[in-house]
Amino acid sequence: MSLHGKRKEIYKYDAPWTVYAMSWSIRPDKRFRLALGSFVEEYNNKVQLVGLEEESSEFVCRNTFDHPYPTTKIMWIPDTKGCTQICWPQVSDTETRLECLLNNNKNSDFCAPLTSFDWNEVDPNLLGTSSIDTTCTIWGLETGQVLGRVNLVSGHVKTQLIAHDKEVYDIAFSRAGGGRDMFASVGADGSVRMFDLRHLEHSTIIYEDPQHHPLLRLCWNKQDPNYLATMAMDGMEATDDHQALIWDIQQMPRAIDDPILAYTAEGEINNVQWACTQPDWIAICYNNCLEILR
Repeated sequence: MSLHGKRKEIYKYDAPWTVYAMSWSIRPDKRFRLALGSFVEEYNNKVQLVGLEEESSEFVCRNTFDHPYPTTKIMWIPDTKGCTQICWPQVSDTETRLECLLNNNKNSDFCAPLTSFDWNEVDPNLLGTSSIDTTCTIWGLETGQVLGRVNLVSGHVKTQLIAHDKEVYDIAFSRAGGGRDMFASVGADGSVRMFDLRHLEHSTIIYEDPQHHPLLRLCWNKQDPNYLATMAMDGMEATDDHQALIWDIQQMPRAIDDPILAYTAEGEINNVQWACTQPDWIAICYNNCLEILR
């Protein structure tokens, strides 16, 4: 019997701390590998790389490394031909080293926390970060000369701009216009703003919350860059009932009354993510647990 035929429908992994950030690997040869970030209210947080052990059909921790503050977001490099991660490249299944630290803090007395970041899919040498100091920063990554077996990676600020009137909570590159130069951000002022790296002298406010509620997250439609979704603070409480619901929207615009799958977890779900290379697998995390559902 093939390994695929032996697959369980649900896998569970218990982390030693509350799981907050989560990201599936996008490499086709690492389909069941995820990165998990902790939420510990101390200067002692961790990131784990977990993967499926085929023989035991269990998820196990492959590697753990320190990350003093809670990780607000984790991403794998969107270039499957490149290294595993640019900022934290995986040397082997059990070893990870810090490759590049991006820090634009010029004041040692105050460090404005970063709230989110996004990796440019068209040009993986570009990273965008958002911060509570009202700014967005676009970083350029450069791979230097190979010394021994180590690629030297460095980063520099390509541009930093005041993006909002208050804290910026999320940033995301758009696939519009070639997919390299346009990005949007949301923040505590309740607005969604659009920027173009080629014309940073102005921005476009494309949406404002009528009550000026802070907007926490945004996500572009991967198929049509004319659409994006955003979420307001305290505006979504669907996970309070411990349920993950999956809907089949093929029949839209006809009304859809019931989900095709309803799964009840053992705690309030704080993250949901589809597998990048396997459309029938989805990951959820709650409390200190990661569950992989099919």
